[in-house]
Amino acid sequence: MKNILGFSPKYLPFYVTAFTHRSCNDHLDANNERLEFLGDAFIGSIIGAYLFKKYPNRDEGFLTEMRSKIVSRQSLNEIALKMGIQKLIRFNKHDKMLRRSNIFGNSLEALVGAIYLDKGFDKTEKFILKNLLYNYVDIDDLESTDFNFKNKLYNWAQINNKVVDFVTLGESNEAGRRVFTVGIEIDGDIFIQATGYNKKQAGQTAAQKALEQLDAFVD
Repeated sequence: MKNILGFSPKYLPFYVTAFTHRSCNDHLDANNERLEFLGDAFIGSIIGAYLFKKYPNRDEGFLTEMRSKIVSRQSLNEIALKMGIQKLIRFNKHDKMLRRSNIFGNSLEALVGAIYLDKGFDKTEKFILKNLLYNYVDIDDLESTDFNFKNKLYNWAQINNKVVDFVTLGESNEAGRRVFTVGIEIDGDIFIQATGYNKKQAGQTAAQKALEQLDAFVD
């Protein structure tokens, strides 16, 4: 664990909880969902402050888009895998769907929450800047990458003379957090659906999945 953190933990139980998925322990105080909530808040604010300073002449829309690229579920999951977090997390390994989900990125968020509780804000900020930016994110490359999957899907629909609509299919509560389910209709039929902690996130995830499916159909 020290190789990932870059320091020795002071209070180890925080980190044990951070690496425990609900599929192994569904008790609220024993799995990483609350720490995930805390870590998500710090990642968003610290990355936001970094971008604000780095791009003094860019508008709110650009800054929001850049932050979304860095803290997206896909991006955090990829960073977590590069860091080796998958070797530490405890989850139901018999559930093959979990391996293809974002539990590793979620655990990275929980790890950030554990670092804050264990070491305070300054150490948390250093960890985020080093591991989420300097070591594993190419800001310049990310700046030129289009992650707006909704726009790409709308472009596909226009080219192929299809009608695409995003519809909210449901809303639930998981561990005190609202979770939205958004579906994508193509010519009036539900094609795919996804969940997220807000409708925008769920819509982007659904659009990404739809594009991946459509590419498969084309191939």
